[in-house]
Amino acid sequence: MLPVTALYAGLSGIWLVLLSLAVIRLRWRHRVSLGDGGVAELERACRAHGNAVETVPIVLIMLALAESLGTPAPLLHLFGLGLVVGRVLHGAYFFVDRPGLGLRQAGMGLTFLVMGALAIGLIAHSLAVLLTGGNGAA
Repeated sequence: MLPVTALYAGLSGIWLVLLSLAVIRLRWRHRVSLGDGGVAELERACRAHGNAVETVPIVLIMLALAESLGTPAPLLHLFGLGLVVGRVLHGAYFFVDRPGLGLRQAGMGLTFLVMGALAIGLIAHSLAVLLTGGNGAA
């Protein structure tokens, strides 16, 4: 069981649904059935959704691996919350009337921090197990 990962997968899933609905709403409004139709607002919405789809799955996979290896729950929650907040900040950038780089940079920075920390932790754990001949159990 991976209850912490399940929580953040669910929250991320809700965010992805909201981003998808924003794209659909804009496609209806601008009568665009595929792509962004050259509409800047729709292009931003598509990128907000696309960027989330490109980053959320790998972070959730790494979070699940970390949880399965026995990473303490408070640390897992820190990573999961960082992912969700980072994605919401990043996505919000694309929907404000006058987008500033602050939200986007903060969102990507937080997402990359979580992604990088999980990656380094997983690599370190794997190398420790491989070098000591352990079985990988926490």
